[in-house]
Amino acid sequence: MTVSYKKLWHMLLDRDMKKKDLQEAAGLSGYAMLKLGRDENVTTEVLGKICGVLNCTTDDIMEFIPDKKTADDKAKSIF
Repeated sequence: MTVSYKKLWHMLLDRDMKKKDLQEAAGLSGYAMLKLGRDENVTTEVLGKICGVLNCTTDDIMEFIPDKKTADDKAKSIF
């Protein structure tokens, strides 16, 4: 299962914010921003800081995407 932060980037666009603005407002490191930009896992602390600044929940900024192979395997095992 992978994670996607596309919702976060769309939210920033809607609020006319740049990634750098979010980084400064939330007190995030450059490394945390790099990981977000690569759709990599980040700590719940990072997610909490982002949600605090944007006044939202994690559902508003991220989503989990099932691996295609895993989803196919589960579907086959049902039948």
